[in-house]
Amino acid sequence: MFSHVKDLQFEAKPDAPDAAFARRLQEVLGGKWGEMTVANQYLFQGWNCRLPGKYKDLLLDVGTEEVGHVEMIVTMITRLLDNAPLSMAEALSDNPGGGAVYAGSNPAHFIHSGGGALPADSNGVPWNGAFITASGNLLADFQLNVTAEAQGRLQVARLFNMTDDPGVKQMLRFLLARDTMHQNMWLAAIEQLKEDGLEDMPVPEAFPDSGEFTDEFGYTYLSFSSGTDAAQGRWASGPAPDGKGEFRYGDSPRANAPEPVLPPGDPRLYGTNPGVAGSVVNTVKNKLT
Repeated sequence: MFSHVKDLQFEAKPDAPDAAFARRLQEVLGGKWGEMTVANQYLFQGWNCRLPGKYKDLLLDVGTEEVGHVEMIVTMITRLLDNAPLSMAEALSDNPGGGAVYAGSNPAHFIHSGGGALPADSNGVPWNGAFITASGNLLADFQLNVTAEAQGRLQVARLFNMTDDPGVKQMLRFLLARDTMHQNMWLAAIEQLKEDGLEDMPVPEAFPDSGEFTDEFGYTYLSFSSGTDAAQGRWASGPAPDGKGEFRYGDSPRANAPEPVLPPGDPRLYGTNPGVAGSVVNTVKNKLT
C-alpha cells in the first residue's frame, strides 16, 4: 500500500524560470539513468524479491524515495516553465536574449503537457520500461544499482555546471548527496549478501562449475592489443576477486575452433547460396510452377 505525503522531500523551487534548462533537466527525470528508471527498477526488484526481510525492505524503501525524487524534479521543471514565451516575438519583446531561451526550449513542454514536465529525456524521447532490470538475482541487481546511481550522480553533477540558478543548485546538491548515500548503500548491500552467505561471485554462484573450461578460460585475460600495457593491470595476474582462481595473462590468443562453413540455406528463402546445385534450384522452381 502506498500513500502520498503532500510535502516534498526537499524544496524544488528555482529563483527564476528557465525553459531551456527545464529541457536539460528532463534527462535526470525520464532518461535512461533518470529517476523514473531507478524508481521503477528498485520497486520491481523489491516486488519480485522472494526473500522477505531487510533486502526486500531496502529495495522498496529506496524505490519509494525515488518516486519522491520524480515528484521533486517534475515540480522543478514545471516551475522552470512558468511564464515561458510561446513565440519568438514574445521572447524578444520580453528580453533581448530571450530568443536563445525560446530556441533552447522543448516545444513539447507546451504542446503536449501544457507547461509541465514530460516522461521523456532531454531530447523528448519517451521513457521506456526496457531501461529497468529486475533479474531476481540480488547480487546481479545490486551491482547494476551501483552503476545506475553512479550514472545518475554523474549526470546531475554535469547539470549542476549548466545553471546559475541558486534554487536549482540547492535541489541538485540534495540529489547529489542522496546519490552518494545510495551508491554506498548498494555497495554495502553487496557485501552483506556475501556475509550472509546468500550470493557470491561470479553471478550466479549457484551455477555448477564449468570444469576444465573454468580452468582454461575462467581466469585468463586475453590481450588483443599491440604491446603489453594491459599486463600491468590487476586483472592480468594475482588472485581473482572471487577468491576462486588466479588471473593469467594471455598475450597470444588462439582460435579454439576451425573456420565455420555453413551448409546451403533453404532455397525457398532465396538467400545467396554459393555452390547450390542447379538441380536443387530447378526442383524448387518446378514446385512453384
